Amino acid sequence: MRRFLAGLAVVWFLGFLWFTIWLPGPLDAKTGDAAIVPTGAAGRIERGLELLDQGKVEALLVTGVDPEVKPGEFAAQFEVSEQQMECCVTLGSMAVDTRGNATETAEWVEGRKLKSVRLVTTDWHMRRARVELRRALPDDVAIRSDAVPSEPSLRILFLEYHKLLATWIFGLWRG
Repeated sequence: MRRFLAGLAVVWFLGFLWFTIWLPGPLDAKTGDAAIVPTGAAGRIERGLELLDQGKVEALLVTGVDPEVKPGEFAAQFEVSEQQMECCVTLGSMAVDTRGNATETAEWVEGRKLKSVRLVTTDWHMRRARVELRRALPDDVAIRSDAVPSEPSLRILFLEYHKLLATWIFGLWRG
């Protein structure tokens, strides 16, 4: 039993090392049909809007927006034109967590019959967000990861690593 626990501790440590050292990075110039931006850490929404402005995506879903936030307030805060809000930006307010972001995204993608999305989230959140999104989307929808670089604390990395492990284990259990 001791050897098993020691082995488990080594696997945990090596996994945590991998998780913290090799965080995903920004995506190169590839495009997607739409950008998906879960609310949360700084820089996510700005990156999604930048992609929209540059024509790298045609639409943007910001998922997990507080239901009290009105489109006009969002537009004013992020300096988005009324025209761009009407044509290209959707504020989703049904999600309260990463799994909810994935569900909300899947419904939005299905309604628009999209074939590829660009997931924009913080580097430390990317792996778990991608796992949840992959589970929610049909297999024929491509997901491109576009991580926003950050300087996460050890606490954030520790918590997110364990959330990722739980997501994987729960996924195996759900089958």
